[in-house]
Amino acid sequence: MKSARWGLVALTATLMCMSAHADGDAAAGRHKFYTCVGCHGIPNYNNVYPEYRVPKLGGQNAEYIVAALKEYKSGERSHPTMHAQASSLSDQDIADIAAFLSTAPEKKD
Repeated sequence: MKSARWGLVALTATLMCMSAHADGDAAAGRHKFYTCVGCHGIPNYNNVYPEYRVPKLGGQNAEYIVAALKEYKSGERSHPTMHAQASSLSDQDIADIAAFLSTAPEKKD
């Protein structure tokens, strides 16, 4: 009986993970990401002010991308350029971009 419960728990967790990734359309996200490539697609790019290395986002966890973009959109994360970019995105745009990035190849600087 215990193994049946663990099987049910594992199945439930798997289905929950699958539904979390089903919210975004990676193909649509690929097209919506085009404005982001100007910073996030340049190898070894550093932002001028404040100075920091701009991260590559390919292979990033979708839930992390969703949370980060929503925080930039709300102003909870402070960065004027990212706030301007995120403020124009709908929740579906954010989910699509996150789905694309989570499946995009990881790029190294």
